[in-house]
Amino acid sequence: MKRRDFVQLTGLGLGGLMLPLDMFGNPVSVEALLENTFDPNQKKKLADVVLNTAKSKGATYADVRIGRYLNQFISTRENKVQNLTNTESFGVGIRVIVNGTWGFASSNLVTEDGVKKATERAVEVARANSKFQKEPVKLAGVQSYGEVNWKTPLQKNSFEVPVKEKVDLLLQANAEALKNGASFVNSNLFQINEQKYFASTEGSYIDQDVHRIWPTFTVSVIDRASGKFKTRDAMSAPMGLGYEYMIPKAEDKLPGPSGMVLYRNTYDIVEDAIIAAKQAKEMIAAKSVEPGKYDLVLEPNHLGLTIHESVGHPLELDRILGYEANYAGTSFATLDKLQSGNFKYGSPIVNIVADKIQPGSLGAVGYDDEGVKCKKWDLIKDGIFVGVQAIRDQAHIIGLKESHGCCYSQSWNNVQFQRMPNVSLQPGKEPYSSEQMIKDVEKGIYIAGRGSFSIDQQRYNFQFGGTAFFEIKNGKIAGMLNDVAYQSNTQEFWNNCVKICDEKDYRLFGSFFDGKGQPSQVSAVSHGSSTARFNGVNVINTGRTI
Repeated sequence: MKRRDFVQLTGLGLGGLMLPLDMFGNPVSVEALLENTFDPNQKKKLADVVLNTAKSKGATYADVRIGRYLNQFISTRENKVQNLTNTESFGVGIRVIVNGTWGFASSNLVTEDGVKKATERAVEVARANSKFQKEPVKLAGVQSYGEVNWKTPLQKNSFEVPVKEKVDLLLQANAEALKNGASFVNSNLFQINEQKYFASTEGSYIDQDVHRIWPTFTVSVIDRASGKFKTRDAMSAPMGLGYEYMIPKAEDKLPGPSGMVLYRNTYDIVEDAIIAAKQAKEMIAAKSVEPGKYDLVLEPNHLGLTIHESVGHPLELDRILGYEANYAGTSFATLDKLQSGNFKYGSPIVNIVADKIQPGSLGAVGYDDEGVKCKKWDLIKDGIFVGVQAIRDQAHIIGLKESHGCCYSQSWNNVQFQRMPNVSLQPGKEPYSSEQMIKDVEKGIYIAGRGSFSIDQQRYNFQFGGTAFFEIKNGKIAGMLNDVAYQSNTQEFWNNCVKICDEKDYRLFGSFFDGKGQPSQVSAVSHGSSTARFNGVNVINTGRTI
């Protein structure tokens, strides 16, 4: 991949995350993305070579992941295609426990000899590490599933859709944005397919086929007279779906303020680009926000990022224990708060779950990367902190008998470790729409879409912006606002949650590029919610200097 293309892709990552170059793999033809290169019988045969070699060399446990990772990225600007990238990465990653200590090795030589040598290296690494290991690794039990398969439930494989059809759709969105006042527009389509085969000495042979898709754009409008400019990003969400996400359905659209349309399950990129151009023009003339306390109405595409940073990351057990610190800090949500059973993380209406099986979500898989069957569990129940995210070698620390099934590696050549599952705010139980919510606000701001953010090293004090801001006066939208960001701390913010719309308003936000670890890895994760209201939140003006 050329540096220009790499910079363009990484610029779209959450928080400007720098992606490791090798995760994309080697350039291949479009046709190669659809080739079935490895039959299941051969994968099982190679897996058995790994497992038998590991045991013969003294390993008490071993697992192997044979992975084929396919990517297609299409990038356009105005009326031109800027880039079309097709990549494939193929190889094997092997973990072993020897003398109570982990060892890992990987290889792109997926042959009997290649995997055997990689296994021997993993054993050597474990033996070397064991000299410094203070306590032996303790793995929570896991069921042996035998030979099983799991696939993302697709209606239309995006890799089977002709590139011309996808390019034409992006260019149509660009053209419509330009017709409606955009000065510049770029659009992108990310498509990912993870073909992962897992086997372990505990008897599981798991074959999974995971698909994800993300359409996005940025519209810019310049006022030549004043020199001012504004941008508006897409209101799409990355999804664990096929190309059916790009075929809009009327029933998947929800009306938003000032002509905005909000999307779930399917997405209309052309319609959103038109609205984005109109809103970007409106932003140029919009007034700057007056700092102060406001009731905030936060739609799901915005609230998802706040959930991610203030709930998802702080409830990762390795972060709580201090094992994960260098990449964005530890957590204020310490074990004593969990064990007390009465720590008020949020108001009584706040129920937040971790979920690795939610249909359409980025994190949806059948089994995690250490062979644990995925599930759904509580993190915050009726406002009380009740759960965390733990994997097999962490579970015993908090008295769990089994893993939560949230272990993941971005590729075959990276070791798997604890990663955030989908973390979502549950909808309100009573019928309640976003229109009703706005009517119930006297002085407030409606915020849509994700923006810049900042959060401290313990995931406590934070500041969040957004894509589009609308003033609410006496129950009505009074126009757009500029320069809005809100500040709070995690506990205060979630305890100020006073109302949540019902399940009809529920939608997913997501990120392809959630970063963690050293060396850093990325994972894909979704966050669902309905529109929610938070009372008395401090709003600052980001355009004013002191």
